[in-house]
Parts: sequence; C-alpha cells; structure tokens
Amino acid sequence: MTADAATDLFEAHRPLLTGVAYRMLGRVADAEDVVQDAWLRWSRADRAEIREPRAYLVRITTRLAIDRLRQVQARGEAYVGPWLPEPYLTEFGDAAPDAADRALLADSVSLAVLVVMESLSPLERAVFVLREAFGYPYAEIAALLDRAETAVRQLAGRARRHIDERRPRYEVDPARRRELTERFLAAAGGGDLEGLMALLAPDVRLVGDSGGKAKAPVRILHTADKVGRFLIAVAQQQLQAEPSYRFLETNGGPALLILSDGKPDSLVQVDVADGRVTTVYVVRNPDKLRHLADG
Repeated sequence: MTADAATDLFEAHRPLLTGVAYRMLGRVADAEDVVQDAWLRWSRADRAEIREPRAYLVRITTRLAIDRLRQVQARGEAYVGPWLPEPYLTEFGDAAPDAADRALLADSVSLAVLVVMESLSPLERAVFVLREAFGYPYAEIAALLDRAETAVRQLAGRARRHIDERRPRYEVDPARRRELTERFLAAAGGGDLEGLMALLAPDVRLVGDSGGKAKAPVRILHTADKVGRFLIAVAQQQLQAEPSYRFLETNGGPALLILSDGKPDSLVQVDVADGRVTTVYVVRNPDKLRHLADG
C-alpha cells in the first residue's frame, strides 16, 4: 500500500474513528487528539501485516480513548458546576442510510446518554459505544478489546441497564423536536412567560455548564416555575447586548447557538417528551464553544 493510499484509507475512516472517540470521551478536542494519535500509529505500522484496516483502526482508537479516559478519571479534576459534553456537530451522512439507523446514532450521541455514560467504567463505555452506536458483534468487540466474549456480554448488559435506569426519556423524532425547540426558544426569547410555562413539563430541569468561566447556575434548576423565570430573565439580559443566533444540529438534535459580537456565547438544546420540554441544556463554557465559531 502506497503512502497516499494509506492516507486516503485513514481519511475515509476518520468520521467513524472520531465518532467512537467522542462518544468515549465527550470532548471534541480529546477525540481529535486520539484520532491524531491513531493516525501516527497507522502511519508507522507495517500495513502489509494488517489484513483488516477498519478493525485495526477502530481497535487502536478505542484503546487510546480508554487510556485517555482513565487518565482523566485518575486526575480527578474538580469541575465547577454541572458538567455537559462538548457540543458535537452531527452530520451523519452516509453513516446513517435510513431513518432507523440515524435515530440510533443520534441517540448514542445525545447529551442525555453521554451525561449518564460519564459514570460508566472505561471498558463499559467502550463496549456500550461499539455495541449500541455502531452495532459491532460481541465476538468482534471481544477481539478488539482482547477480552473474552462472555466478559464483553456482561459488560454490555451492565452498561445497558445502567443507561436505561438513569437517562431521561425524550422524543427522538427530529421534526417534532425541532418544532418544539423553536416554540420554546420563541417564547423564551420573546419574554412570553405564560407561553413558556405551557411548554415546560412540571418537573423540567435546567442544566447549565459554564465550568466557572461564565455566568450559569452552579446547580441544576428544577420545576417549571424556577426554570421559566430564569430563562426569561436571561433572555432579557441578552437582548440588551443585541446577540445574533444560528440554528445548528448538535448531538443528534436541534440547538440554538447564541453569539455575542460574533463569538459563541451560549448553546441551548432541549429534550422533549409528550409535547413538553423536560430538560434544558445550556452550555456557556467558552472552551466548549470555540470550535462552533465557524460551524
């Protein structure tokens, strides 16, 4: 295999490898670093000995992500306030050939799932990602991770139960989510408290992530009254700064990027169920928004 052919093959697999690494880490920069490390190993490898390049690339990317996740957990760094994954622009393209597969991929990268996945062990997380997001057979996952298939099945079952028990229920239909998101944002941005309250579930939560680097609640807000009044107050403050807005698709769903002086200030995304907003996610940590500047 020529150097150019090896580069082309790696680039063809880059979206898959980035998807695996991001789901493992929940951090765009870390995922990109892992994929770059995978490229360095691929470029130095004896490719004549590699019979299945895709399996080889997924294996080294997964193992590098596991190592990176273990390092992060070992450091035990304190995070100010609630933590959310970095917003991830989702353009599935050919990776999701039909609506069912697209819904599966969107679910696997949703904020609701990624937040719960933070409490999984690195191995549980790897097995969950490979099995649930990319449909790898247990035997193949076992080979990728150098584990017995029975052990992999146990890890998968434990991870699936953990996710199912803890993640909030939400509507996955993209058109319905978009419609409710737009109504929610119009009510909040227009200062329509009554209209906003009609869209909020009674037990709605607001999770704000600033990392201590911007203004956001340091605790999760609960109940429609508290969440509604907070959103109206924030919207009124932002209107004074004459912000601009951009709709994006992040983490498999519609989101609103709010820009101040042309720079990302906040990203808002909601989960909905039964026609009501059940969770509001607000990312304000500038480190997590920088890559969306040109998105």
